[in-house]
Parts: sequence; structure tokens; C-alpha cells
Amino acid sequence: MTHQLVATLRPLLAAEASAEAYAAGTEPGDLEQAVWLRLLERLDASGPPVDPQRWLRRAVRSEAQRTRRTARLEQSYDDDPVDDSDRGPEQAALTAARHRALHDAVSRLPGRCPRLMEALLSPKDLTYREIAGELGISQGSLGPERSRCLGCLRRLLTPEVAAHEARG
Repeated sequence: MTHQLVATLRPLLAAEASAEAYAAGTEPGDLEQAVWLRLLERLDASGPPVDPQRWLRRAVRSEAQRTRRTARLEQSYDDDPVDDSDRGPEQAALTAARHRALHDAVSRLPGRCPRLMEALLSPKDLTYREIAGELGISQGSLGPERSRCLGCLRRLLTPEVAAHEARG
């Protein structure tokens, strides 16, 4: 039953994901993978949807919307917070403490996240293809996996960031 459902939905999902990905600012493969995951979660919880094609279209739009919302809420740094070359020893100590806190939090992440985040933080500036090869996962899996890992990392670091902001 599940195999037949997947085979039936695969072409529709590919088309819908391709249509929505550009506007969402993501790759079609990442969108597809998120929807497949959502379908598997649904199958475990409540069984197959009554109208699978309708459910799939809604799921693709919902995932695309979530991706756009996440991109809108994430803020990039205006300057590189690691660039402390012309600052004094106090700034160097604070930078080192930030690096230690980050690497400590990365080591506490679940599953493959520590290895993925270490690869992403590597000074070697690895490409997605190199990271996927190193971790033994598909390149299309990196986007959703990275997003999940960053969410976990954000939750781990939030108390530490809030504590530092309260003092300073």
C-alpha cells in the first residue's frame, strides 16, 4: 500500500516541488524530502490521507511557506563576529569563549548533527557535495538535515545567549 502510494505521488510531488521551490528560495529536492517526511509521519500517526493528491499539494505549499517564513526570520550578521584581528585581548578572550560555547553545543546535538555542523563550520569551506560524501548521505538531504540541526543548536544556545545579553 505505502509503496504504491509513493509511486503514485512521486511525479506529482516532483512537479509541485519544482513549481514552488524557486519562490520559496529552496531546492526542489529539499522541498520534496520535507514532504516525504511529513507523509511518513502522517502514515505512522493516522494512516494514508483520504485524498492523497490534495494532501500532497497542500503539504508542498505548507512546506514552501514554512521555508519562506524561516528565511524571513533568520537574520544575517552585518559584520563577521569572528573578525577580531584589530581588537584587544578582551575581545580575543570573548571570541574564544564564543567558539568554545558553540563547539560545546555542537557536541551535544543529537544524531548526525555534530558531524554535519563540524563539517559546515570547517575552515576548509567544504562544498555540499564534499560534506555529503564525508557523511555518507545524499546531497539533497543536507538542506533539511542542516535546518533541523540548526534548530536544535538554536534551542541549545538560546539560554546561553539570553544570559550573556542580560549581563551586558
